[in-house]
Amino acid sequence: MAEVGEPWIVIGLGNPGDEYAPTRHNVGVMVVEALAAAAGGRLKSQRKTRCDVYETRWAGHHVVLARPHSYMNESGGPAKSLAGFFGVPIEHIIVVHDELDLPFGSLRVKAGGGDNGHNGLKSIRRAFDSGDSSRVRVGVGRPPGRQDPADYVLRSFSAAEKQQLPDILARAGEAAECLVTQGVESAQNLFNARLDSGSESPEG
Repeated sequence: MAEVGEPWIVIGLGNPGDEYAPTRHNVGVMVVEALAAAAGGRLKSQRKTRCDVYETRWAGHHVVLARPHSYMNESGGPAKSLAGFFGVPIEHIIVVHDELDLPFGSLRVKAGGGDNGHNGLKSIRRAFDSGDSSRVRVGVGRPPGRQDPADYVLRSFSAAEKQQLPDILARAGEAAECLVTQGVESAQNLFNARLDSGSESPEG
């Protein structure tokens, strides 16, 4: 199938290393890993971009799935290197990340906008001097009681959450694919509508 237009990058945010792999903050990485596995492959290191990548095709579109080698708050450097290597504009970058302001399992597709205090998004905005990437925000919910949010996102999902996680990762991957193949409006109509009324954050 002939390639359709410019390539796309789907980058999953998180922290490197086994200790962080199962944590809430790494749900973006989990989505990208699941997408690669569903395509029959896996992410492999590409030193020039400081990312692990897997290239695939969605409805004829060249898509680069990526996991930065950096920690969350330094995601911008690898994202910028990846975009330069593949010749991808910021408008064709989809960032998949965890979102405290959405209930666990909820999704929100967004084009542009603020970073809502998310350190990974802040780093990408600084690197590109732009917030014009698209995002798939994966809800992890707010911490219980007075638990520090920074501590909460660096903990593993609960046993009950882990049972639901595969379906959530699959839906988030479908949202990213819909962004590429059908555009932001269709993706928002299909996936944002699944949010409970009043649960979404107005910014980020």
